[in-house]
Amino acid sequence: MGYFRELPDLAYQSFLPGKNSSQDYVIAKNLFRRVKFRDDLYNVFTIFDKYQIKDGARPDTVADEIYGSPELDWVVLTTANIINVRDQWPLSDYQLYNYAENKYGNDLTKIRFYETTEVKDSSNRLILPAGKVVTQNFTIPDPDDGTKTLSPVTGITNYEYETRKNDEKRSIYLLKPAYLQQFLNDMRREMLYSESSEYITDTLIQTQNTNITLPQ
Repeated sequence: MGYFRELPDLAYQSFLPGKNSSQDYVIAKNLFRRVKFRDDLYNVFTIFDKYQIKDGARPDTVADEIYGSPELDWVVLTTANIINVRDQWPLSDYQLYNYAENKYGNDLTKIRFYETTEVKDSSNRLILPAGKVVTQNFTIPDPDDGTKTLSPVTGITNYEYETRKNDEKRSIYLLKPAYLQQFLNDMRREMLYSESSEYITDTLIQTQNTNITLPQ
């Protein structure tokens, strides 16, 4: 609940059946209020550390490890630019296998595509990098014997493909702990409301009441 405590409030007209009058309001957190890092700050590597998410780790366990509090999980997600945890946070190995098995069934180990393996010549010069998508029958001349050909191809299964996609999500950037308090102070300042027709206090605005402005 740490993140929601940081959100300002919103007075919204009440639709509750037990309301006393058309002027009743319900106070709720303004879920539409959100802050994010400026994109250009991600190029300032001195304020971030590269972090590899371990198997089974969650945003709250990472926050506890790095910042000393699981309630700062939202800081982990914000600095890692993660909006949808379900899609952007890596699954555990166990969860990944179950996900892939449910998705592919008997085709779990079926070849999805083929790619190159690395080829170097006898002088250790790179001739062909690994990871280039090719056809199954792809070949190249042997760099040390032009009369021969090589077939530097390997098949990637559906499960290997999903594992790679999941592993790509493990590498994130986190705000260094030394900058945490400054980030919290800046974020809280940005969360405050400026004066407007809806303004009540720095942390509360009131929406239009259609029961009054649009009477039936």
